Amino acid sequence: MSRIKFKKGRQRGFLMEVLRKMDCPSLRALNQFGFEIPYSTLKNYFGESRTLPEKFFNDLCYLSKLNKNNLNFEIIHENWGKIKGGKKSRRKVSPNKK
Repeated sequence: MSRIKFKKGRQRGFLMEVLRKMDCPSLRALNQFGFEIPYSTLKNYFGESRTLPEKFFNDLCYLSKLNKNNLNFEIIHENWGKIKGGKKSRRKVSPNKK
């Protein structure tokens, strides 16, 4: 699952713009549009401690009628920030231990 990364402070602005265009009084009111996202996760998106999933981002843009081409964001692929498999397990064995 790809993620959407905004510059610092821009994700909160994007979510506030979505709330304004959709005429929602709060983040909690977003779930009335059929999103089954816990409120704590929405707060993490709003506080920018998590990046937005691409599907959720596309749904928000569609419902709020925002043009994605006018937004400044970066698409991060699924393996971003992960360690390649097997790299960490290759440790040197000391000559004293057998």
